[in-house]
Amino acid sequence: MDFRQHLATFQEHARRRAGQDEPQPAGGRLPRALIRSIQRFQAGEDGDGTSVIAAAERAGDPVYLAAVRLFVAEEQSHAVRLARVLRYAGAETIGGHWTDTVFVLVRRGGGLRLELMTLMLAEVVALRYYRALRDGCGDPYVSGVAARILADEERHVPFHLDRLRQGFAAAPRAGRFAAAVGWWVLMVGAALVVAADHGGALRALGLARHRFVTDVLRLFRPMAASVFGRRVAAAQQGAAEQEAAGQKAVGQKAARQKALLGS
Repeated sequence: MDFRQHLATFQEHARRRAGQDEPQPAGGRLPRALIRSIQRFQAGEDGDGTSVIAAAERAGDPVYLAAVRLFVAEEQSHAVRLARVLRYAGAETIGGHWTDTVFVLVRRGGGLRLELMTLMLAEVVALRYYRALRDGCGDPYVSGVAARILADEERHVPFHLDRLRQGFAAAPRAGRFAAAVGWWVLMVGAALVVAADHGGALRALGLARHRFVTDVLRLFRPMAASVFGRRVAAAQQGAAEQEAAGQKAVGQKAARQKALLGS
């Protein structure tokens, strides 16, 4: 796989960012639940990328490594933009969130493939989240920031998928099957955790939790198929969606019980 085109695209977008003077408006009003949600996403975008850069260095492809460094810089630019959104709404950034720690622990010591598979969980969640923020926040400034971040995330996905396809190309079928199972399980878990943790913000954006989970899994399905092949990925899809449906039913039951206790 030749990553020169990906590198050229990252370089072009880096030049565009360097030439932009983005405004810092003030006086915005956002729902408190949405502010808390943006704080958590901002903290997640604000990593230094040390782990993925180190894994890319070990891969031995200088072109790919240069592209990864620019990818990390682009993610950090998202953190800057979200920090501006928070200042616009009169809020501060936070130091971190427990979900970031979980992602770090999952990735640690697993090599480049696990790094990218874990990153892709966040990227797929981000695709749906930033689309909801763009379409549902009702604020032109915040919507514009979300739209620009979403456009970047949509470019990141094929970059990571190309490397994952290369990484699994020579893997035996049993190994690919096991990796696909694990990836689907992690994706379902990540979607459910984000839906639960950001439920108030999703409601403020007009998106139900179960719809968020369904949409995330729908986005993920062709990505898994592109890495592992449709036959292997399809074998895992049903089990993953059944797990999501079961978790949704558990959540609905708990909500009904809570309502009965409160009545």
